[in-house]
Amino acid sequence: MALPKSMRLLAIVTMAIFCWLIFQIFRAPTSLTPPGRANGKPEDMLRDPNLDPTGEPPEPLHRVQGNNYAPDNPNSDRINATILSLVRNEELAGIIQSMRDLERTWNHKFNYPWTFFNDVPFTEEFKTKTRTLTKAEIRYEVVPKEHWEVPSWINHDLFVESANILEEQEVQYAHLLSYHQMCRWNSGMFYRHPALQDVQYYWRVEPKVHFFCDVDYDVFRYMSDHNKTYGFTINLYDSPQSISTLWPETIKFLASHNHHLAEYNAMGWLKDNERRPEHNFKANGYSTCHFWSNFEIADMSFWRGRAYEEYFDHLDRAGGFFYERWGDAPVHSIALGLFEDRSKIHWFRDIGYQHVPFFNCPNSPKCRGCVTGRFTDGEAWLNKEDCRPNWFKYVGMD
Repeated sequence: MALPKSMRLLAIVTMAIFCWLIFQIFRAPTSLTPPGRANGKPEDMLRDPNLDPTGEPPEPLHRVQGNNYAPDNPNSDRINATILSLVRNEELAGIIQSMRDLERTWNHKFNYPWTFFNDVPFTEEFKTKTRTLTKAEIRYEVVPKEHWEVPSWINHDLFVESANILEEQEVQYAHLLSYHQMCRWNSGMFYRHPALQDVQYYWRVEPKVHFFCDVDYDVFRYMSDHNKTYGFTINLYDSPQSISTLWPETIKFLASHNHHLAEYNAMGWLKDNERRPEHNFKANGYSTCHFWSNFEIADMSFWRGRAYEEYFDHLDRAGGFFYERWGDAPVHSIALGLFEDRSKIHWFRDIGYQHVPFFNCPNSPKCRGCVTGRFTDGEAWLNKEDCRPNWFKYVGMD
């Protein structure tokens, strides 16, 4: 028996809907863009260059030949440089770990001196145990009181009130005064210490960090021979809530000091608002990209130069090291991005490094103990904190 006309029409409509659904299923993307990938922009999905074979930087490179880097050689090939660490007595176990790694992978060959800083005298236990880890000279220094104490122009009541606001915004260490003091010291005071007055280059090392790769050349001579000012391994986004007025203060400084701007600066990297637009908005025009300064190999001539000294003094008077939580990483990074030629900033891609929770792990037979190309061993969302794609986009990989 023939179906009524209305039933035939319903069957046709049902079949059409079914076919449309099948079409939509097969045309849908095979994968979804994970959260935090900025709408899947190409630069967010950049293949990690650490997956490619990693070699040494270009020659000239200075290596160990005979006793040219022996610890007791008064005419060694070492240049005016030191390994530098701000560390407390109670962080002894952590700095022992860091020293063992760096001595094993690099410094047992080159024997550069270690310089330890503390805001109180080092204990005999600290000195005894660290001396057993290296053949190189070790210097134990106390930070001068005037370099560490809170400046006279900082209002304590305002500091506490500001810290309460930062804490509500989930900014870490907001109330920890010593953390603010440390950030200020690492930003603009450390290179003024009398023990460093005749030292040009330094390699900053913190407790509880790891080094994974054998490095067979003198990194300080590399910096000098290739006219490099600053070397980094990890490049991150900062917490915009902790530095909300840092960029406005920088713009205020530039209004009367724009003569300090380098011709080939990295302004694009500092101002990018595409990958993490919410960071740029909250930080009032700053991308928040910065070099993670728990690792830095640098020429202190830059910090001692007129541009940086005037910039730091301006920021110091503004009070943001205490009323916000300006860190030495964004302060150093902004200054380098503005006042230095970007070609003088070097990515040490061949130095395997970890400071929890982030890695720099090259693809090299010289590396052991880390996963090639891994950026973090933490939660997956931490991958969006990687700002290297922006650096590669605006500057390149050197």
